[in-house]
Amino acid sequence: MSYPDQRTDDEWRAILNPTQFRILREKGTEAPGTGEFDKHYPKEGAYTCAACDAPLYKATHKFSSGCGWPAYFDSIPGAVTRHEDRSFGSVRTEIVCSNCGGHLGHVFKGEGFPTPTDERHCVNSISLKFSPEDKVVEKSSDETKA
Repeated sequence: MSYPDQRTDDEWRAILNPTQFRILREKGTEAPGTGEFDKHYPKEGAYTCAACDAPLYKATHKFSSGCGWPAYFDSIPGAVTRHEDRSFGSVRTEIVCSNCGGHLGHVFKGEGFPTPTDERHCVNSISLKFSPEDKVVEKSSDETKA
């Protein structure tokens, strides 16, 4: 799939540290409970892509799931793209930044959390930045599904 931000691996390596590159560009995962945003619960602001700074989640989307990674019940419309992930012998739904294709994590449905969507976007902290200002630009379409 093609994304608006078309930087090469060398260009990404120039702006991302090795851990960010491994997770965002090579679909890695950080260890549970180690990320800076796991227990981060601001009342306002936005989480953006650590690679391209595109707004992904509002602070009000975040909830405590106890999974060891930041959890969100929804994303900003159009900000996250879903892909089928058949790695590790199972079928999961991978989520990536719709602007640069950076790997964020996975989304799980039907786990019974008391949220409006009954979804858990399980996101690597290293894939995110946080801005206390609500610099979110709403996109006109719903989440892209690929």
